[in-house]
Amino acid sequence: MRRLLIRPGAIGDCILCLPAMESLRGDYTEVWVAGQNVPLVRFAERVRSLSSTGIDLVGLEGVAPPARTFELLRGFDSIISWYGYRRPEFRAALEGFNVRFFPALPPPESREHAADFFLSQAREAGGRAVEPVPRMDCPPVEPGGYAVIHPFSGSPKKNWPLERFRELAGWLSARMPVKWCAGPEEVLEGAARMDNLFDLALWLKAARVYVGNDSGITHLAAAVGVPAVAIFGPTDPEVWGPRGRRVRIIRAPGGVIGSLSFQTVLKAVESVL
Repeated sequence: MRRLLIRPGAIGDCILCLPAMESLRGDYTEVWVAGQNVPLVRFAERVRSLSSTGIDLVGLEGVAPPARTFELLRGFDSIISWYGYRRPEFRAALEGFNVRFFPALPPPESREHAADFFLSQAREAGGRAVEPVPRMDCPPVEPGGYAVIHPFSGSPKKNWPLERFRELAGWLSARMPVKWCAGPEEVLEGAARMDNLFDLALWLKAARVYVGNDSGITHLAAAVGVPAVAIFGPTDPEVWGPRGRRVRIIRAPGGVIGSLSFQTVLKAVESVL
C-alpha cells in the first residue's frame, strides 16, 4: 500500500505526532510537513514540504492549485491528513481521493496527552501499536560534555526570565561548558543557530544536559534522548509535555512563568545530571 501522511504544524506538534505517523507506515510512505520539519521525519521513503506540493493552495477561493498536486495525490492508495480538517472547501476538493481527515490538535478541554491523542487517531485508521514516546532516529555522536540552554518559545508568556537562565548558566559553567541555542528570529548574541533541524538534533544529542521552555526545541531535545529539563508556565504539561525517561518537567505555580524560582529549576537540573 502506498500511503501519504499530511501533517501541518510547528516543530513540537510534528514531534508529538511522530509515533502516530510511524504507526501508519505503509509499504511505501510519503509525508508532507511544514518546510522546517522535513528533516525531522526519518522513517518515510520520501518527505516533502507542504508548499512544494501545492496542497496549501487547494480549496482557496480564486486560486487554482497546480495540476501536479492532484497528480501526486492520485499516486496514493490511502491518505491520512491532519491538514484541512476544519476547512470544508479543502475537504470538498479532495472528495475523489481516499482521504481520512483528523484534527491537528487535541480539543482545548482535553486532558489527554497530545501524543496519545494522535495515536488514538492512528488506531482509528488501522495504525499499528507503537510506544507513545517520540524518538528521533539519530546516529551515534561523540559526547560533547556541554550544557545547552534555549531560553525562548513560541510565546513570551512561556519564557522563564532570561536573567534567571543567565544565573543558571553561571552555575553550570563552573561544571561544564555552556552553549546557548536560538532560532532564526530569536535575538541572543553568541547563540548557536542551525537551519537544519536534523543538524540541531545531532548537536543536542551530544550535550550533557539541556534546559529550555515549552518549545519545539525542548521536544527535539527529549526526542534525541539528552537529559532535559522542560520549564512550563501557562501550558498544561499533562497535554503538551515532552516525553522521555531522561526528561524532567517543572511547572510554575499557578502557570505564571515568572513565579518559578531559580532554586526550583536548579534542583531539577541537578536531578538529571
